[in-house]
Amino acid sequence: MREVKLSIVGFGVVGRGVAEVVARKRAEIGERFGLDLRIVAVVDLWGAALASDADGGGLDPRRILDALQKGGAEGLSPRESLEAHGVRVEELQSPDVIQEVEHDVTVEATPTNVDNDGEPGTSHILTALKAGRHVVTSNKGPLALHFNKLMQAAKRADRKIGFEATVGGAMPIISLRDTLAGNEILCIKGILNGTCNYILTRMGEENMPFEHALREAQEMGIAEADPRSDVLGVDTAVKLVILANALLGLDAAYKDVRVTGITEITPEALSLARDNGYVIKLIGEVDRDGKLEVAPKLVPETHPLNVGGTLNAALLKTDLAGEVMVVGRGAGGIEAASAIISDIIRIFKN
Repeated sequence: MREVKLSIVGFGVVGRGVAEVVARKRAEIGERFGLDLRIVAVVDLWGAALASDADGGGLDPRRILDALQKGGAEGLSPRESLEAHGVRVEELQSPDVIQEVEHDVTVEATPTNVDNDGEPGTSHILTALKAGRHVVTSNKGPLALHFNKLMQAAKRADRKIGFEATVGGAMPIISLRDTLAGNEILCIKGILNGTCNYILTRMGEENMPFEHALREAQEMGIAEADPRSDVLGVDTAVKLVILANALLGLDAAYKDVRVTGITEITPEALSLARDNGYVIKLIGEVDRDGKLEVAPKLVPETHPLNVGGTLNAALLKTDLAGEVMVVGRGAGGIEAASAIISDIIRIFKN
């Protein structure tokens, strides 16, 4: 059995999802893959929870999650919640934990930021590589802005960066690099944002105005309180850049994408499309000629890309395998954690 020590940088929805999956699946992963996943550090704005000798070499993820849930219900801060349950918390920042706490994989799960050079995620990834850690991330910003720089840094450090969770949540698409080895991927088009897909689906089903569908999505927790990144097409554009670089080998950046969101779509437009056998979906599209575009598109009702709700879907055209279609749940802490754990297993099994 090989022990794999993890630090989790950023303990929001995705970070907690990783802790939840480790709690659920640690024994099974050990039996199937011979890997003993141990979380040795969790760091967020409130400080760093660190494993002590009494923890047997790793934090108890269930204890941390329960402490935060119970403490939150009691009005305690995260630090107070953890300390009340016997978890050691220190005044350490993310770079300190990445460099000083011995571990094998840095799980970078801080929020995506494309407005500030991908920080702090970019620095976290570079610091981890320099310290000899593998990196697995759900953070789209660094890869959308600095893909080649990060890949070169990983190569120099002889370490891996796993980023399946950055595109499509639980939908396996980055891993198609290996599955379709020997194929040339010619183009990709897809629905890469579950929030937009839900809004457009509900608008079409109920003849609902955009504002009403958005409010419903927010009330259900599907859309963020500030939904601009989703509905303006920014999130889809960021994911498209990652696919362009990872699967098509382009040297693309976020600034290269032409972006139109869904805020101007009306129930009348959706009704007219339906009368003619179409639906409207927010489609991201990239090809080897350099096309990088995000925009609402007419999609035939019978087309494989006509998926509803919060699903994501991508259609890849290849030179040997023809068209390959993948569909999956594109958002959620457990879904993203599923992709992160898969990346960790791939790094050590390969």
